[in-house]
Amino acid sequence: MKNILTVDRIEEGFAVCEAEDLSFRRIALSELPKGVREGDCLRSEGDGYVIDKDEAARRRAHNKALFDMLKKKR
Repeated sequence: MKNILTVDRIEEGFAVCEAEDLSFRRIALSELPKGVREGDCLRSEGDGYVIDKDEAARRRAHNKALFDMLKKKR
């Protein structure tokens, strides 16, 4: 397990993130990199978090492939 968090939504100064075990965590935006947005993947590094662009791109491509497959079944 990579310990990746996925930003589910941003609300009231917090990012609500889903962990790989399907639990949710609220993290203050002040603790996250500037420009974090919904759908970003976060990886713990040192005392903070970094946006893992490669993981986010991999997941988006996977989700798009699943969606395209579902569209073809219609």
